[in-house]
Amino acid sequence: MKKYDVIALGELLIDFTQNGLSEQGNPLLEANPGGAPCNVLAMLAKYGRKTAFIGKVGEDAFGRKLAGILAECGIDTEGLCFDSQVHTTLAFVHKLANGDRDFSFYRNPGADMMLSAADVRKDLIRQSRIFHFGTLSMTDPVCRAATETAIQTAKEAGALISFDPNLRPPLWRNLAEAKEAILYGIRQCHVLKISDNEITFITGMQDYDHAARSLRDQFHTKLICVTLGEQGSRAYYEDQLVCAEPYPAEEVVDTTGAGDTFTGSMLNFLLERADQDAQRQVGVKRLIGDTDEERRMRRSVEEKAASAPEERGSAAGDMLKDLTGPELSLMLKRANAAASLIVRRRGALRMMPEVEEITALCGEGLVSPISADEL
Repeated sequence: MKKYDVIALGELLIDFTQNGLSEQGNPLLEANPGGAPCNVLAMLAKYGRKTAFIGKVGEDAFGRKLAGILAECGIDTEGLCFDSQVHTTLAFVHKLANGDRDFSFYRNPGADMMLSAADVRKDLIRQSRIFHFGTLSMTDPVCRAATETAIQTAKEAGALISFDPNLRPPLWRNLAEAKEAILYGIRQCHVLKISDNEITFITGMQDYDHAARSLRDQFHTKLICVTLGEQGSRAYYEDQLVCAEPYPAEEVVDTTGAGDTFTGSMLNFLLERADQDAQRQVGVKRLIGDTDEERRMRRSVEEKAASAPEERGSAAGDMLKDLTGPELSLMLKRANAAASLIVRRRGALRMMPEVEEITALCGEGLVSPISADEL
């Protein structure tokens, strides 16, 4: 059985966000831990998943603070490197009137850009069922080589590969490079989570259904989830299109991490589904008796069950096999609820919603495991 459910690679930084005004009327900035990949892992940790992060921070106060916060959140930091020459990346986040954000980055260079192929802990990746990444780890040749090395390792290990473009135009020399990196990521992944503005950017299409089907037909992506903000989300799987309404927040405090929270909840659903398949195999084994024929049947079932943890995380395994419309609907419902909860608070990584909160907002009796009643 593999040690980790999900490993993510990418940026880990400090987000400075405004939290009130001083007596002189100046903005008071709060230093929040940030970085899309770790937000995803933090949400998964709330579901009880074993996660690990691969990235680089500075050998400075911020870097040490971030390492400690990951550990507090239950994220394994074996793959986290420290750079004594380059400082931890900083971002200043300005909240717009609609609750969205404008970013200013201090990252030329930042420590996350300096993660090299030699820094990548391949041994950790080989022990993970899912590998997740974005494009911020491809803005510079050094970290891009690290990302490509990690993806290749994940492929060889049979991991399911998840990708979220997380487009941040200020971090790219030009948008043509950003587009090329996104297309590269889509070519590598089995699961694509993409926002409305990103899918329009990459396809040039305003119709999200046509855009998603265009990507699916071109890249043969197994599962595409498009987040639409106040319009909810959509999932595209084979010939199925499933839509889910949002859970509107009475007050939007900060949208930072909403897409990451969605992704973490979505990946947990796929893991949970695969876990239940393996448990059913074990249940069948227990029903088999003790004649010669029954012993042969038991061995067959045991062999299948023993390989299930490996298959669950492989492209050829069961994680994305035969997803039904009701399953996709439930997956989106939970992910939308998680995203709605995170925008009601500030400091996404340390403030991920509890499973009980998602349960209450969804109106479900249980979030885990998946029950027939929910479907």
